[in-house]
Amino acid sequence: MPDFIYLASQSPRRSQLLEQLGIRHQLLLAYAPDHADSHEVEDAEALESVLLGESPTAYVQRVTGLKLDAAVARRARRGLPDAPILCADTTVARGRTIYGKPEDAADAQRMLGELSGQTHRVLTAVAMQHGTQRWTALSVSRVTLEAMTPAQITAYVATGEPLGKAGAYGIQGRVAAHVRRLSGSYSGIMGLPLFETAQLLRLGGFPI
Repeated sequence: MPDFIYLASQSPRRSQLLEQLGIRHQLLLAYAPDHADSHEVEDAEALESVLLGESPTAYVQRVTGLKLDAAVARRARRGLPDAPILCADTTVARGRTIYGKPEDAADAQRMLGELSGQTHRVLTAVAMQHGTQRWTALSVSRVTLEAMTPAQITAYVATGEPLGKAGAYGIQGRVAAHVRRLSGSYSGIMGLPLFETAQLLRLGGFPI
């Protein structure tokens, strides 16, 4: 059994959470667009497109599976040593409405305005594959934000934290001052639920 795994995620938070579990890992990312082998760059925007009528649960599980498929093919194409590959995807949802990463500051302002004073779900799907075996898990948490004023939302968006994050916020950042209630997995809201991830790692033969 390999003594490390590949993490197919650009999120520094997911890398930090794996370190918290004591798991050695290497990043397995698509090359930058200007790389000589730029054909390996997956169209992340296409992967994350929501299908018509798709539920948040089905969406986050499907996207995670597609990302893992791409990572498995990437490892084989590059001729890298064999080791388990881990992927995760996080989405924020209120009812059946999915809140992905904001396109810009105005979009972040809109999302936070809609989530303000409401309870929403944070869904993180995790998948790991080694050889032909694939294990999956899903973490669902609930977060209630206080009724933020327009000025508070504007000030938070101005920090730049909302950009690149599902639902336009990072739970480990300044938005924490506006979180009234949280139930579920804090690490799952950050992007990698440690309880579920540890279960998958054990199934893959890692002593946790």
